[in-house]
Amino acid sequence: MSHQRREALYGLICISPWIIGFLVFTLGPIIASLLISLFRTDFLSTWDFVGGRNYSLMASDLLARKALGNTAYYAFAVVPLNTVIALGIAVLLNQGIKGQGFWRTIYYLPSVVSIVAVSMLWRWLYHPDIGLLNSILAVFGIQGPRWIYSEQWAMPSIIMMAAWGAGGAMLIFLAGLRGIPTELYEAAEIDGAGSIRKFFAVTIPMLTPTIFFNVVMSIIGSWQVFAQSFIMTEGGPNNATLTLVLYLYRKGFQQFYFGYAASLAWLLFGVVLIFVLIALRSATAWVHYERV
Repeated sequence: MSHQRREALYGLICISPWIIGFLVFTLGPIIASLLISLFRTDFLSTWDFVGGRNYSLMASDLLARKALGNTAYYAFAVVPLNTVIALGIAVLLNQGIKGQGFWRTIYYLPSVVSIVAVSMLWRWLYHPDIGLLNSILAVFGIQGPRWIYSEQWAMPSIIMMAAWGAGGAMLIFLAGLRGIPTELYEAAEIDGAGSIRKFFAVTIPMLTPTIFFNVVMSIIGSWQVFAQSFIMTEGGPNNATLTLVLYLYRKGFQQFYFGYAASLAWLLFGVVLIFVLIALRSATAWVHYERV
């Protein structure tokens, strides 16, 4: 055996645990879910092959359309909101303020706290009678809304909660800001550019690859929202916070329609894939990579 083939074999042996894990725990379940979506099954007694009937049923399923609309509402609001908030915090923390490490930790902390703990905390904050938010509003003589207990305010409440966890994207933006050459700002100052002009003429163009990465990751994550609506509202009131993943969970693990749940999962995959492809296609028009 040649030296190159021995190196290739040793490399395969070293990464074989990851390959086995990927085949067993990722690729295998993906293929299995596609096959399960072609059956009407409860995994115990019923395995009826129905072909594409599960997918055709989604078109007439009012709850599936409701869940899709709610998830789209959440995603279209959270992606730009989190991106703007994370970028704004990163720019502020990049100004060399005192206690920068402390503030960076404070803003990043919500991203590493368990989503279950965060949801329970915000559930208390949103309580219409004893919650902190309405208590603060009452001090100023304002009657606060019922937040997650109101059909109109439930989804906006979950969106505001998601904006609180923008620390992960903030840290990535901060790393991107540190990578912008200072010579560009010096050249802009020589040309008479002020702070706002430097931000839009230097910072934003040089940061577009980081913005693009955060937007794509936010798209993928926002369409998979589950724990917030499950823990805080259980999809209510009146299915106002019912999301696709929560509806998938209901159909599969509560009602045991695993075939239909698998088809919902593939619907979600298709929707996320479409939006990611749109983002990738649009990147050529606005993402600028530094060329050496």
